[in-house]
Amino acid sequence: MTPVKAQRPDAVTFIDASFGYRRKPVLTDVNATLPAGQAMALLGPNGSGKTTLLRGILGAVQQLDGTVDVDRSSIGYVPQSADLDLTFPVTASRVVEMGLYREVGSFGRIGRTRRRRVTDALERVGMADKAKRRFGELSGGQRQRVLVARALVAHPTLVLLDEPFNGLDDPTRRLLLRIIAEIKSEGIAVISSTHDLALARETCEMVMLLAGHQIAVGPLNQVLTDENLRLAYGGDVTETQTGPVTLTSVTS
Repeated sequence: MTPVKAQRPDAVTFIDASFGYRRKPVLTDVNATLPAGQAMALLGPNGSGKTTLLRGILGAVQQLDGTVDVDRSSIGYVPQSADLDLTFPVTASRVVEMGLYREVGSFGRIGRTRRRRVTDALERVGMADKAKRRFGELSGGQRQRVLVARALVAHPTLVLLDEPFNGLDDPTRRLLLRIIAEIKSEGIAVISSTHDLALARETCEMVMLLAGHQIAVGPLNQVLTDENLRLAYGGDVTETQTGPVTLTSVTS
């Protein structure tokens, strides 16, 4: 079991929060509270603000209005694979060590105890035997496992996942589902952007539906109504039981 820092009752709270770039709003009117040990899925079409919200939690985009109450020193983050430079000559182990930079600084020493934490994190995701492999030479699923290990190595209280299941093989998908369940049981909260309703159903107590602003937030069966889905996606909506929302554009 991963040691977790002293728990706050709520991992993150938004009050009338808005985010944007160069003072231009991209996502507005966010109001929600995510308790410790629970997971929330961010759903919505491309460009709806899912990644912007994750980056807003990190403090990486401009908060234009409202309040975000979160401990930014205790967040683990798994970015989209498209955000990665695969040519950078770094091993899988060194990528995981980067998750400790808040503790030791960019040029700080990773001592024996912290190296053990790096090894433990890699073992947890089934990548200890690939620790010395170059990150860019790993498969997509293997890279995702390493990034999850990096997010967990500092024992965060909140983990952010940006489209974590895109392009994953089935074993890695099952592993990630198991890890999400495990870390929730340890009191760690999870926020995941996704287009995958199966992920939301299997792992998340809450759903936030976005379309440049917050349309609804709460339990999945209360949020994913036909009316809310039409507001988000702007068309006729078919919600499948085990897969993504599929859409038919409105014709004039």
